[in-house]
Order: sequence, then C-alpha cells, then structure tokens
Amino acid sequence: MQLKNLTLAALVGAASAQQMMNLTATLASNNATSNLTTFFGLFPELTRTLDNAQNITLLAPSNEAIGALLEAQPELQQETDLLRAVLQYHVLNGTYLSSAITNTSTFVPTLLTNQSYTNVTGGQVVQAVNVGGNVTFYSGLLQNVSVVQPDVNFTGGVIHVIDGLLTVPVNVSETALAAGLTSLVGALNNTQLVGAVNGLSNVTIFAPNNAAFQNIGSAVANLSTEELATILRYHVVVGQSPLYSSTLENGTTVTTLGGEDLTITLINGSVFVNSAEVATPDVLVAGGVVHVIDNVLNPQMSMAPNASATTGAPAFSGATSASEAPFTSGVATPTTTINPSEAGAGAASSTSSALGVAMKTGAVGAAALFGAGAALLNY
Repeated sequence: MQLKNLTLAALVGAASAQQMMNLTATLASNNATSNLTTFFGLFPELTRTLDNAQNITLLAPSNEAIGALLEAQPELQQETDLLRAVLQYHVLNGTYLSSAITNTSTFVPTLLTNQSYTNVTGGQVVQAVNVGGNVTFYSGLLQNVSVVQPDVNFTGGVIHVIDGLLTVPVNVSETALAAGLTSLVGALNNTQLVGAVNGLSNVTIFAPNNAAFQNIGSAVANLSTEELATILRYHVVVGQSPLYSSTLENGTTVTTLGGEDLTITLINGSVFVNSAEVATPDVLVAGGVVHVIDNVLNPQMSMAPNASATTGAPAFSGATSASEAPFTSGVATPTTTINPSEAGAGAASSTSSALGVAMKTGAVGAAALFGAGAALLNY
C-alpha cells in the first residue's frame, strides 16, 4: 500500500512537471504573447539561455504592443544589436511575483549588461512599483508600462504580460534635453563636460531645472568656465551603484565628483539635497540615475533646509533672477520630450509620435529607444 502511494505521488509529480513549460513554449502557448517568439527566434543562443535559466522574471510585451511596434518600425528585426539589448532589458534578475511589488519602488537589475547600452554595474535597472493597484514598471525617459496579465509561471520563473515596451535608458545629455533641462545641457556644453558626464558609470546626478538656473541668473552671468564646471561637478556623485530614491536616507552624506559632501534630508515625504528639493526622482539614464531638483547647489554654501520646508531654498545669497533661462542659446531642440513635472510614480510621460533609435553610451549622442513607442502602446 505504501509503495502504491509513493508511485501515485511520483506520477502526480511527473504530470505537474510536464504541465510546466520552458519560456519560449509558454510564450508560444499564450494567446497574449505568441508574437514575442518572433523576436526570440532571431537569437537562438539567448533563447536557449533563457529556456534553461532559473529565477528570472520576463516582462513580455503583449501581441498588441508587438504588432504596433512592427507596424511603426518594420525594419527593427534587422537591428539585431539593438533588439538583443531590448530583449535583455525585459528580463529581470530574480523571480518577482506581482504580489511582491508594493507602493514602495524597487529598482530591479536586468540582463542588460552590454556596455554599448549601459554603464550600470550588475545590469541596467527597471523601477517596479504598485500604482493604485496596478503593477507598473518605469524605464528610460520616465516611460511606464502596466502589467495586464500577471504571474504566468514557467520552468525558470514567472512572466508578466505588459501593455508596451520598456525604453532602454539613454545618456545623461539626451535625457536632460528630453526633460527640458536645457540650461543644464547648455552649461555642460559650455564647459565641455558632456562627453565626460555621458560616460560616467554608476552615476547619480542632481539636475537643476531651468527655473533653478534662471532664479540665480545674476550669480551665473559672469562665471568663468572653470567656476561653472566646479558648480556642475558639485551636482554629480559617482559610487559603487547609483543612488536611487529608495537609497536616499535622512541625514546621510554623499561625496560629489569635486570631493565635497552633500547632505540628504527627508521632510514629510519630500527629499532635499542640501537646501534643494527633489522635484522629480529616479529618471533612469544609461550610466545611472538623475534626480531633478528645484535649486542650483552651491559648493561654497552647504545649506540645510528648514525643518518645515515645503520647497527648496536658493543657495546663492543675493542672487537675482534673469529674464530668461541662462545657457540655453544654441542648445538643440529635442526629438523626444518628457515632462518630469508630471511624471513619476503613477503618471505617464509624453513623447513625440515617432519611434526613436537606440544610441550608445559614452560620448555618443542618444535618442529615445522606443520612447515614443512606449507611450503609443500604453492604452
């Protein structure tokens, strides 16, 4: 009798194992994701690796998303390096069930480690957060997609079907341009720091918005190139990993590229860097992350915010506002735009209507990788 029970248990176990399929078989058998196998079929080695992988999560664009992408950009299947990077960016290291994604953001490393597209050690990340009951993933240029079919199990982990494609983060200067931070881009151009900043690895940049520069117009009007460069370096932190919002803790100090310290303060849920408030956190870039702030930081004046502060405070004593945002003359018009003041957790960004083209990291310029496509496909 005991032997019979053991045999029955073994048969049940074998049947369960047979019901669990590998990744490509699971995608092909799902009416919502079968079109994705067209892309995976272009990369047999990657497909074999993922079919044999354990403890991964695939964010699988739906058939509707894939169909719209191919209609808009039919030549995409010929761009094999780009497409491989896109697929790798949709594979998360670890198994993340939808129930494990809460309203506190988590920054999850992906399989995208190709240094032509990312300078983040351990793999470029996506931001995972539950927004109003919807599991949402943020990628480059503040693009977001939502899970429409969660927790599809396969032998190596779990699949979440999403309603668009992730946008591989692009470099700092192109991201800043798309976000309307034209004063910052102009200042980087004027100091010839664009290539250096774009090539940084594991970087965190506290990026002043245009109003921040305009508000201290008199203070920056006559700066030398080196003085301006010193101020810009005070906004840049390079470490072992980027400082995403989840790692910014009250009272901590971080060391800037120029060797000075910045102090992080949390007040009623708002994040302050010295006396500047973070207006838009966690804009992912190829080398790390950008946090948009509402004031320019001053390496000569390390101010702390008022304990009851609801907005940032200027760090340049006696400075007066300019009639227009400085450093913007000659700055290129972006081909893709986002609105950081309206983006972030729970809000979609807006982009141009044409699909972008992936560009590489370092000093090479970058346009939006599927940036417009992600917005187009968010129904």
